[in-house]
Amino acid sequence: MFPISSSSPSLAERLEEVRAGVVAAAAEAGRGVDDITMIVVTKFYPASLVRELYALGVREVGENRHQEAQAKAAELADLDVGWNFIGQLQSKKAKQVRAYAHSVHSLDRASVIEALGSSDGTTIECFVQLNLTDDPGRGGVQPAELERTTELVLATPGLELLGVMAVAPVGEEPRPAFVRVREASERMQRLAPGAHYISTGMSGDYREAILEGATHLRIGSAITGNRPTPG
Repeated sequence: MFPISSSSPSLAERLEEVRAGVVAAAAEAGRGVDDITMIVVTKFYPASLVRELYALGVREVGENRHQEAQAKAAELADLDVGWNFIGQLQSKKAKQVRAYAHSVHSLDRASVIEALGSSDGTTIECFVQLNLTDDPGRGGVQPAELERTTELVLATPGLELLGVMAVAPVGEEPRPAFVRVREASERMQRLAPGAHYISTGMSGDYREAILEGATHLRIGSAITGNRPTPG
């Protein structure tokens, strides 16, 4: 594990602080905390950190680089950990990601959706990522493309559509952005009534996400501490 000064909170303390924050936000929203899944983002950290988190009760982790995630999943095959792929997925890597991940949060292109599909009888959970900005270089589909993308996922064998995912734009208040995600979720559910899950909320805005219906949180530095420099 990466060294932490004696004055810094421990991994366990940071985890408990976030858990308490989730409980408080759920209560504020009038929601049950059992309806909220917390995914701890462990990108750039070694497999040993995931093992420590597992000992502290964490069962869902998030990774955004395939090569790193694949290696960790292999090293930690003895643990009952759910691997969530949250980064931008390349079509050529889709089948490999499918081999270890149980959920992909970042479907945003027809080529990726088709590559991730499978007709072997197995399914993988997935979210359609929304782009909440006007920058086409950022991941996600534009809101106007939501229905078309939803229909494509529904028509692709081997995919189980859970709902929508988004990242709040930098420099904007997060809650209005999450309102837009909730509205997009409602649109998606007209086509896919069971796709009612919402993957939003990170270290700095998970309270606002919970208040607007987030069911899956992707929290990194608030739990793991400052991220190490990637290799």
